[in-house]
Amino acid sequence: MKACWFVVCALAVQGAPAQERAHAWWNDRPAGERPYATDAKKLPLISVSGNKFIDPDGKKVLFRGLSIADPDKLAQQGHWNKELFAKVKEFGAMVVRIPVHPVAWRERGTGEYLKLLDQAVQWSTDLGMYIDLDWHSIGNLATGLFQDPMYDTSRQETYNFWRTAARHYARHNTVAFFELFNEPTTFRNQLGPVDWAEWKKMQEDLIAVIRAYDPQAIPLVAGFDWAYDLTPLQLAPINASGIGYVTHPYEHKRTRPWEPKWEEDFGFAAGQYPVVATEFGGLVGEYGPAIIKYLEGKGISWMVWCFDPEWGPTLISDWGFKLTASGVFASGAMRK
Repeated sequence: MKACWFVVCALAVQGAPAQERAHAWWNDRPAGERPYATDAKKLPLISVSGNKFIDPDGKKVLFRGLSIADPDKLAQQGHWNKELFAKVKEFGAMVVRIPVHPVAWRERGTGEYLKLLDQAVQWSTDLGMYIDLDWHSIGNLATGLFQDPMYDTSRQETYNFWRTAARHYARHNTVAFFELFNEPTTFRNQLGPVDWAEWKKMQEDLIAVIRAYDPQAIPLVAGFDWAYDLTPLQLAPINASGIGYVTHPYEHKRTRPWEPKWEEDFGFAAGQYPVVATEFGGLVGEYGPAIIKYLEGKGISWMVWCFDPEWGPTLISDWGFKLTASGVFASGAMRK
């Protein structure tokens, strides 16, 4: 009697999953496996030569542009459309930075999020603008501690994001830049320690993954102190060619006089490598003219934060696209 009961129970347990589960996981394919190839060669290919970005004729290109908000946020609020990108173009931008927050990437799901990015690539291509795709986390990837919940991620998720992006946008000229990690920081040691050697190795690993799929996109590597400080490059630059470096030179990072400190902290690097100020803002008072003059004088490309009325420092005050004082100045600087 006991043996029969055991057999019946075993059969029941063994058979239940087959009746309840309908997921044929062995047929799953990775999201974004098929490259997005629409108008992939419409814009001229951008590459790196020495400390410059160049076009196919070898002409130096200095990028001026801006960041929009996360596509998931914009879609949820009803502002994800081509009109937004047309307004960015009208503002004077030649490159649009698209910040992808880890929480939004997870909650929307890879396949659905890629649909938003595909639209961004098409709209940007139609309007003649390039894209800087930015993995928008703030914190310490080494310890797995981050500044706010929206930035929570992991090494595995970060590597998988770039594997997916590189595979999906392989050899698409519009997606010129892959900004590997928005703002590395220990938050004054609140997020635990990390040294440059460890960060350098992670960035080199990410670049190797990206290059396996897409050898032409330009990886952008941020320094420490919320992506401000590039001084470690003096002793140990990233062991990879064809890349650029990121700085975020917000006004509050240093006291006046700014220029000697900017030169010491990041400007020196522009003599040897392409440098991009991918985020800064609040271009009012003396700071706006000073930082633009410095960046332009050093041949440093720049992207201002942020073309959204909620994420400050803002360039627009409402969804009628009325410019703030910072927006008026930035637009004028781009057009000049």
